[in-house]
Amino acid sequence: MAATKGIKEWFRKKVVSIKRKPQRIGLIAFVLTFLYYALNLTSVSNTTAKIQGPGMGLCGFATMLLSILSIMCYMNSFPHRKKVNKPMLILFFLMVGIIIFCDIRYRGLIYEAVTRANNPIVITEALSYIKKAYDMLNMHIIFLVISSVLTALGPVFKMLLSRINTAVDIDGYDQMEAIDISSED
Repeated sequence: MAATKGIKEWFRKKVVSIKRKPQRIGLIAFVLTFLYYALNLTSVSNTTAKIQGPGMGLCGFATMLLSILSIMCYMNSFPHRKKVNKPMLILFFLMVGIIIFCDIRYRGLIYEAVTRANNPIVITEALSYIKKAYDMLNMHIIFLVISSVLTALGPVFKMLLSRINTAVDIDGYDQMEAIDISSED
């Protein structure tokens, strides 16, 4: 019983933390999206080395660099106990747009290399990393869009989270009588 009480208290504290800073939902989503890309970077690098399309390396580099910088912009967009820093938020969404453009461009270069008329690259088991990179870029774009939507819905989350009761119930609190603060003779 004490263990379930401790788990409930832990969840209550997490909900209170998210209620105070609902922008963490978008930040967590973007960090997970970045980790997804970073942990699959080997297949992107191997694909770049094999295909050597024009601008493939630049697209991969820009995606990685702007992913890191966009997370820093996101954190600076929501300063503690201040209004939203709108220029940083606009810069953040601009970076996300460039990342999506780079992913689409990189994906298009893979498609061109595989479907070109003369000397197409045939995906074999040894070259399966090319398909993995193509599929990973599709998922990365989807994750970026979902994370952007979660960020844009931050005010809605704040409104919905404020309806959750996170008050601590204290035994006997409701049975207390009014305290008489008048001076007694």
